[in-house]
This record gives sequence, structure tokens and C-alpha cells, in this order.
Amino acid sequence: MYEYAIAWEWLAFAARWFHVVTAIAWIGSSFYFIALDLGLVKRPHLPPGAYGEEWQVHGGGFYHIQKYLVAPAQMPEHLTWFKYESYFTWISGFLMLCIVYYGGADLFLIDRHVLDISPSVAILISLASLALGWIVYDLLCKSPLGKNTWGLMAVLYVVLVVMAWGYTQLFTGRAAFLHLGAFTATIMSANVFMIIIPNQKIVVADLIAGRTPDPKYGQIAKQRSLHNNYLTLPVIFFMLSNHYPLAFGTQFNWVIAALVFLMGVTIRHWFNTTHARKGRPTWTWIVTVVLFILIMWLSSVPKLLTGETDAAAVAPAFQKFTGDPHFPAVKQLVSARCSMCHASEPVYEGIVRPPKGVVLENDAEIAAHAREIYIQAGRSHAMPPGNITDVTPDERRLLVAWFESAVEGKKR
Repeated sequence: MYEYAIAWEWLAFAARWFHVVTAIAWIGSSFYFIALDLGLVKRPHLPPGAYGEEWQVHGGGFYHIQKYLVAPAQMPEHLTWFKYESYFTWISGFLMLCIVYYGGADLFLIDRHVLDISPSVAILISLASLALGWIVYDLLCKSPLGKNTWGLMAVLYVVLVVMAWGYTQLFTGRAAFLHLGAFTATIMSANVFMIIIPNQKIVVADLIAGRTPDPKYGQIAKQRSLHNNYLTLPVIFFMLSNHYPLAFGTQFNWVIAALVFLMGVTIRHWFNTTHARKGRPTWTWIVTVVLFILIMWLSSVPKLLTGETDAAAVAPAFQKFTGDPHFPAVKQLVSARCSMCHASEPVYEGIVRPPKGVVLENDAEIAAHAREIYIQAGRSHAMPPGNITDVTPDERRLLVAWFESAVEGKKR
């Protein structure tokens, strides 16, 4: 078992590294080509069919680039395709999803206080949501609404917000954000695999056959590329969000996700406008800062908005737990094994807010969360994650005896 655990951990590391490398390649090429496309200049001397050109300098040399909106008159001898970065980013990301969230579903994917489902059901829901996301998105793009670029993007934003809320009703906050990123990345990668590259291949086939390519294929691909453009930055945020409990572990996490998508738009708009040489819209950064401050506030929003109940107020209803003979030993156990994270000011590295807002610092708080302690740390080994505080089997049996004794005592 020791060797298996070590091998699994290295597999996860390899998959994560693979994902980072491919994502850098995909996002880097995306940033470059969007900037190139927006910076193209139309000049009289351009050859027939050329849309614009750009001169660039990098690495001690000069580059002269021309773009053909549909296709050149003749097929070039060598043609470089930019597609595998997208494919392998999605494949490596899905591999990470399988290793971390499917392989560790009880700990990372399922929150039984949100939805009590089995790992197999949770995995099926996850897979179905990714497939359904692409189907709905593709149908919207191909519908009459697809002819209105900005109207379509507004509807797509609503879809993303609904998915953000939906995922938080199904999974842990961490898994919800990760799935929102996977949902969005699936759309982006499928755009490349199902639309952009196939359309480009049609154009190439027409050129080889001596036919005049239909410009509609380039227009469709450009629209999907525009969507990918504005979705790139939010996807990066969601893929990194597991490091930031203040984002995913709060009551308003789905609202935070909705604001992240807006920040992606405002930041991208600055880059797009700047690359198009249409000025530097500083207002986008002001809006981004305001949205970020709002996210910070939502991460620690006052309890009067969340409806959370003060542990001290509910303590009288749990006197059976604090009065049980096992309670002094349980209190000492919780203090030794749980308080580093479940405290008003956690001391465990990387934890800046008590997970799920659960604080276990006094009698009332421990009693108020008796059932969660019983299920998560007594009847199961879900807490602490990876048993990082070395809770012993005897200590888990103590938690079980405490809860069941108190409950049975109430019945009598």
C-alpha cells in the first residue's frame, strides 16, 4: 500500500505538470495570435486576398506576417497547424480530474452536506455535465441567436452563471470551481477540435481541389475563437482556485465565480483594445479592481446576509452532547486533532479560513457540529484529509461512542 500511494502521488504530479506545460503552450499561442490578428494593418501593396500584415521583432530578428481572411490563391508548401496544444491541454486536464477528483471522490468531489450521493453517481454527473455543456453551447451558436455575436455572448454568460450555481449544489466548493473550469475548457477545446480545425481543413481541401473556399467557414471559426479569447482568463482562475479557499469555500462562491467571468472580460478587453491600437482603456482596470474588491467582501460577507446561525445560540439544543460522560475526552481530542484548521484563525499552512466555516473552539461549537464530527471523523476517515493529524482508530471509536451515547441518552 505504501508503494501504491507513492506511485499514485507521482502520477498526479506528472499529470499536473503535463497539464501546466500544455496549457502554457495553448494559452501562449492564443494570446499571440489574438494580438497578431488585432494588430494587422491593411496596406495597398498586399497581394490579392490578403487581409492585412504585421511587422514584428523578436529574438534579434524581424518577422513579416500576412493574413489571408479566407485563403491564399495557392496552397503553401509547408503549413503549420496550431491544434495539439488545445487537445493535450484538455486530455491532461481530464486526466487530472480522474486522478484527483474521481479517484478521491469521497474527499474532494462529494460534500454529503450539499448532496448525499455515491462516488459513482457523482462521477456520472460530472461527465454528463461536461458533455451537456458542449451540446447546449454548440446548439446556441448554431441557432438564429448565433448571428448576434454579443447577444450570444450575453446568453452564454447566463449559462455559465447557472452552471456555477448548479455545481455548488452538487459538489464540494473546491470541486465546483474545478468543474466550472473544466466545463469552460471543454467548450474551448471542443471549439478547436469540432469547429475551427475542421473548417480550416475544408478550406485547405478546396484549395487543393482548385475550388474557391466559402468564406463562411472562416467566419464561423472566428466567432468560436472570439469566445475562446474571452474565456481564457477565467479558466486559468478556476484551475488555480483550489489553492484559495476564500474563493471556493464560502457561501457566495457561485457569485464569486460569476464575477470572475466578468473580470476575464474586462482584462481581455484591455488587451484586445491595446493590441488593436485603439487606445488603452484604463476604465477596464478600474472595473476589474472594483469587481475584485467585491469578491473579497463576498468571501467574508457578514453573517446577517448568509443566514448562518451563531453556535452559541444553538448550544442549548445540544446539551445532551456536552453533558455526555465522553465529552471531556472528545473536547480534548478535537482540540488536538482539528483546531489547526477549524479555528477562527487557522494555523495550518495554506488554510486562511476554517473549511466550510466550521469552527470548533468551544463546547457550543463542538456540540453544534456533533453530527458532522461523528460522520466525517468517526464513522468515516474523510476528516482530517489524509489523516494529517494522525487520528487513531481508538480516537475515532471515542467519537462514535460519544455521539451514539448522547443520541441514545436523549431517546431514553
